[in-house]
Amino acid sequence: MLNKQLLVIQQHLNEKFFDREIEIEALLTALLSKQHILFIGPAGTGKSALSSMLGKMVEGSHYFQHLLTPFSTPEELFGVLSLKDLEQGIYKRNVSDMLPEANFAFIDEIFKANSAILNSLLTLINERIYYNNGLPIASPLMTLVGSSNEYIEEGEGLEALFDRFLLRYEVTSIREDEDFIAMLKDEQPKHIPKMTLQELANHQALVSRIPISDSIYKTIAKIRQGLFDLGIRPSDRRFKQSLSILKARAYLAGRMEVQREDLLILSNILWETIDQKMTTEEIIHDLAFDTVETFIHRVQYEFEGILMNVQSTMLSKTPFARTALSELLMQGKTLFIEVQNMNRQVPNRPELQTLKNDMHKRLLQMTSEVIGF
Repeated sequence: MLNKQLLVIQQHLNEKFFDREIEIEALLTALLSKQHILFIGPAGTGKSALSSMLGKMVEGSHYFQHLLTPFSTPEELFGVLSLKDLEQGIYKRNVSDMLPEANFAFIDEIFKANSAILNSLLTLINERIYYNNGLPIASPLMTLVGSSNEYIEEGEGLEALFDRFLLRYEVTSIREDEDFIAMLKDEQPKHIPKMTLQELANHQALVSRIPISDSIYKTIAKIRQGLFDLGIRPSDRRFKQSLSILKARAYLAGRMEVQREDLLILSNILWETIDQKMTTEEIIHDLAFDTVETFIHRVQYEFEGILMNVQSTMLSKTPFARTALSELLMQGKTLFIEVQNMNRQVPNRPELQTLKNDMHKRLLQMTSEVIGF
């Protein structure tokens, strides 16, 4: 598989963070597409811990993290003024190790940004440029993760900042009791596999080449019209930028082209205000998905293929059988996570719940067989 390295990272993150499969997929998708992502939710839900993984996953990268308050100053993000230059009338900041030089960044309570830092922050996020003493400096920033405990309110002047985040996710407390109890019991630090900046660049280059068929473009156009009919008008720029997200999501799932199930992620892109969120989700599901049935058929076909390969590999007893079985088990778990995510996003389809339960039982049996091999 093209993205085996990413699947290993995703699996380890899923083991480290309980009930955060959707957020982890979103974070990796943002990373692959070089887009920005916003997490909104109460304190203590793991937003900062998850976001900090960006700096730990990519060796050789520069990661910047900061918590904003209403009293934050530009120095906290962009560096202090150079006193030597100031003596000569040059208004220049020392940006070394600050946000303008970061590959990845996490800004907590980002909507606390005040007017003193807002314009520079907007330009940096959108154009990857920081103006130092009026001179543009190219920033290596790929992905900035913003976090807030609450949504913006009308009239705060933060609409432009909110719009800079292509992906927006609500992060809640752990939902299932089983996951909550597992989190309480967990005391072991988890090792997260790493990749280099060059390896990430290779993945990003492959993502950019993922094709999008005319049928997908036509479905996107139908979604746009459906939203317009209800007064929801995301910009053309937002639709254009979302293509990179669709490609990244397909690549992360191991697909060689964008498929209809990838369109579900548009539910986290195309709404403008919180009251539009549910309506946007419904329109996307209705127009892009009665491919739930197609999705189920594809997963069943792929999962049956994995089970057959497990049985044939166990019978072969080759020296590499154990490695092959581990890879097949990982593929099975990845498919199960896809079904889990789809079930959460389309909760009114009982056949998805049935598929999830059946796959869970068979995965447990497969795991037992592989361990006992």
